[in-house]
Amino acid sequence: MMPKQAPVSRIDIFTGYSYFAPHGTVTTNTIAGTPYPVRYGSVDEGAIGSAAYFFNRYVGGVVEYADHTLGKNDGFQDATAGIIFRYPSSLGVTPFAHAMAGASRVGGPNAEPNVYHVYTWGPMLKVGGGLDYDTPLFNHHLGIRLFQADYVYTHADFGPQPIDGGRANIDSAELSAGLLFKFGNIVPPPPVTYTCSAAPMSVFPGDPVTITGTAANLDPKKPASYTWTGQGIQIKGDSSTATVDTANLQPGSYTAMGHVGYGMKPGQFADCTVPFTVKQFEPPTISCSANPSSVNPGDSSTITAMGVSPQNRPLTYSYSASAGQISGTSNTATLATAGAPAGTVTVTCNVADDKGQTATTTTTVTVAAPPAPAPKVQTLCDITFDRDTKRPARVDNEAKACLDDVTLNAQRSADASVVLVGNAAPAAAPMGRHGKHAAAMMTPEKLAAQRAVNTKDYLVKEKGIDASRISVRTGTKGTNEVDNYLVPAGASFDSEIQGTTPVDDSVKAQSRTAHAPAHHKHHKK
Repeated sequence: MMPKQAPVSRIDIFTGYSYFAPHGTVTTNTIAGTPYPVRYGSVDEGAIGSAAYFFNRYVGGVVEYADHTLGKNDGFQDATAGIIFRYPSSLGVTPFAHAMAGASRVGGPNAEPNVYHVYTWGPMLKVGGGLDYDTPLFNHHLGIRLFQADYVYTHADFGPQPIDGGRANIDSAELSAGLLFKFGNIVPPPPVTYTCSAAPMSVFPGDPVTITGTAANLDPKKPASYTWTGQGIQIKGDSSTATVDTANLQPGSYTAMGHVGYGMKPGQFADCTVPFTVKQFEPPTISCSANPSSVNPGDSSTITAMGVSPQNRPLTYSYSASAGQISGTSNTATLATAGAPAGTVTVTCNVADDKGQTATTTTTVTVAAPPAPAPKVQTLCDITFDRDTKRPARVDNEAKACLDDVTLNAQRSADASVVLVGNAAPAAAPMGRHGKHAAAMMTPEKLAAQRAVNTKDYLVKEKGIDASRISVRTGTKGTNEVDNYLVPAGASFDSEIQGTTPVDDSVKAQSRTAHAPAHHKHHKK
C-alpha cells in the first residue's frame, strides 16, 4: 500500500532572495582606440519570483522573473519561461528541475570614465533545479523553497562603438531560496486495485479451476497487461481470467497469484492472490443383498451389489463366499450352495474405483437343513414256537433272549411302539393225542393270534412294558413264529409292513405255567 501523501498543488508561486554570480568579460575600445577589458562582478542582493502551472502531478509550465540590478558595476534583469518537472514524495519534500529560455536585460560592467555599458537586452537560457519543503501551515498551502540552483547563459551585444560598445557571453550561477505559495489541488488517480476469485474453490484432481481477476482504477487510455503465476501449478491465461490444470496435482491447498498493470509506477499496478483446494477422491460405497436370502441345499441365490462413487468414477465388483461357489464380476453374482453345509453363508461384496479406493460389505444366505429322514419301522428279532408241540402258543424260555432285546429297544425309544405279528404254519398243532380233543384244535389264524397275544402278555408282565405301547397282529408268513417290530413315532407300520391283520380283543393271553391236558393223567391211572 502506498503511504498517504500531502495534497499536490496545481499552481506554485515562488518568491524569495537570489544571489547571482556572472562570469564574463566585455572588451571595449577607449576613445583612444585602446582595448579595455572589464569583468562582471557578483550581485549579492537580488529578488526572484516564479509561477508554475502543473498539468498533472509531475509536469508543468513555468515563468520566472529575476532582478539583480544592485551590482557593484553591473546589473541584470531577466524574464524566462519553460517547463518544470517535480516529484512529490511521501516525505514532505519535492525535488524539481526546470529548463527555461527568455531574455535578459544586462547593464555594465562599467569602469568610468574609461568605458561603460548601458542596459541592453539579450537572449538567455536557464537550466537548474531545487528542493521544496511542504509545511502543514495554512492547510499545506505554504511551503519553503529550500534552495534553487541554476546555470544561466546570457549573451549581450552593446554595439561596435568605443566607450560603451562590446560583446559579452556570460556564464552565471544563480542561487535562490524563499517561500512557496501553493494553490489548487491535483488529485492523483486512485491506485489500481485487483481482486481474484476461484471457481470452484474446492475440486477433485482433474477438474478445472477458473481464476477470475477483477481490476479497478485502470487507465482506460492505456492497455493493461495480465499475468498469472502459482507455485507448483500450471495457470493458462493472459487476460482477466485463467484456468488451472489440476490433473497432476496432489490433494492439498494451492494459491494462484495474479498481476495487472499499465505501468511500473506505484498505483499503476496491483497484485492479488486466491487459494483453492484439491480434494482427495472420496471412496465408493456399496450395499449388498441376496434373493432369496434362504435356500434349500443345492439351490442358488442371486447376489446384487449396488456401488456408488461420489465422483462417478468407474467401478469394478468382486465377490467371495464362506461356503459354496460364487461367480460374477458385474453388480450381480450367483451363489451356488451345492456342497455347502446347512447354516449361514456369508457373502462378501467388494467394489473398487479406478483410483484404487475400495468399499466392502456383506450379506448372508441361509442354507436350510435337509429334512430329517422319515422314521422307519425297525425289524427286531423273531421268536419261534416249534419246540413245544403240546403247547404251540406258549412263550418258552428260549424266547427270553429275543424278548429282552425287544424290551431294551422299547426302553431306549420311549415314544416308540411295539408291534407283535403272530404267524402259524398251515397245519395247526393238536392240543391232545386223542381224537376226543380234536374239536379243540385251533385254526392257523387263531394260533397266530394266540401267539402274538401271549408274547404281549410276557412283555407286559415280565418286562414291565406298558400294554398301550404294544399292538398285536397276525401275519401270513406261514411260519411258527412271532415277528417283533419297533415302530418309532411318526412311522407308519401299515405302509411299510403289508399283509398283517389286527388281533381281536377277544383273544386272551394264556399262562406260561398252565398244566398239561387232563387226558394225560387219566392214562397213568
